[in-house]
Amino acid sequence: MKRFSWIGLVILVLSLVAAQCVVVSQPAPAAEAPAAEEAVAEAPAAEAEAGEFQIPAIEEGKMNVAFVYVGPIGDGGWTYAHNEGRLYLEEQLGDSIHTAYLESVPEGADSERVIRNLARQGFDIILTTSFGYMDPTGVVAEEFPDTVFIHISGQKKNDTNFGNVFGAMEEMKYVAGMVAGARAAEDGSKQVGIIAPFPIAEVIRLSNAAALGMRRTCPDCIMDIRWIFTWFDPVKEREAAESMLDAGSTVIITGADTPGPVQAAADRSYTGIAYDSRNACAGLEENCLGVPYWNWGPVYLDIVEQVQAGTWVPENFYGSTADGMVGFYGFMESQEPYPSVPESVIPEVREVLDQMQAGSFDRFSIFTGPINDNQGNEVIPAGVSLTQSDLEGLTEDYMSAFGITGREPCTICMDYLVEGFDPAAEIPPLD
Repeated sequence: MKRFSWIGLVILVLSLVAAQCVVVSQPAPAAEAPAAEEAVAEAPAAEAEAGEFQIPAIEEGKMNVAFVYVGPIGDGGWTYAHNEGRLYLEEQLGDSIHTAYLESVPEGADSERVIRNLARQGFDIILTTSFGYMDPTGVVAEEFPDTVFIHISGQKKNDTNFGNVFGAMEEMKYVAGMVAGARAAEDGSKQVGIIAPFPIAEVIRLSNAAALGMRRTCPDCIMDIRWIFTWFDPVKEREAAESMLDAGSTVIITGADTPGPVQAAADRSYTGIAYDSRNACAGLEENCLGVPYWNWGPVYLDIVEQVQAGTWVPENFYGSTADGMVGFYGFMESQEPYPSVPESVIPEVREVLDQMQAGSFDRFSIFTGPINDNQGNEVIPAGVSLTQSDLEGLTEDYMSAFGITGREPCTICMDYLVEGFDPAAEIPPLD
């Protein structure tokens, strides 16, 4: 098994762009999301600036909440889903809250300046939505103890004003694999392709979950993989999809941020599975099998209401299907499966989702042994379940490099591809 060096992980943080309470209501439908120009107009800019980013003004007498986005809100994926959560906050809390955002903020020094200037401006809560914002958020949190900082993904927090939020997308990727396997079996190809952005634990566990789900519905299926070393690059994403289609895959699962891979499959009358937001397959419904998506709105609402009530304390929150943080579009309440989903797999998918929503089948169930790697070596013994640290690949070196405390290191660290992947597939080095 390959082992990642913590030095490589440090280098990766400088370049990464992030993608990885039962829901009683959903965020506003995709079509209602305002254009970027309209959203900016809602938050008049103040004179304070951070590099080329103009810092929006606060509104007196309201809870002021700022979002820092790594991509544009119109990306149809990761940032779009976060912006749905922001709109949900406004819808639920009305005039008691004012939200603003800055989009396409690079990680590193630029993000630290933006976060610091938002705190100086007087925002009460600042949410930073990319893995590479982790250290900059932590640095600024120490400087502004009266401001609440929430980082999405990563693992760092403090005991006073800096919390962390992420979720078990591996559960939805398992479901995606089930649907993809059933489709590939009906196609007669028995081959599925998956696009992997970076060789980090998050991407590896999501890809592994998809392969395990695929093997559940198609025991003979093989998963191909392409590493593209980016979260958002329409050209590379499509080229990776076309490469796997050329190699015999008839279903493409993407872990990146555009619908290009699904479009590439559709162009050949095949099917794909998109990622991140409920609208990711808009216009591609006939060739889409579903979308593993994030539901940030209720999580954001819970945090803001706790801050308003004075009861919020920092935590490492990791949501799941059971609390409504993740879903698989086409199978959740009030949704219908896309037309290309095989009828034969629908009852089994619904059963698994029911178990996930009830909490009787979860990410730890998915990664319970016996599980072999794609070379036939046992990596998870029979009856053994991975821990959260195993899933997140928290080696001692990684924890030391990023200053992560209060967690036990992993013992079966997520640094392997499971059986189901092409035996020739490997995890590339980070550096």
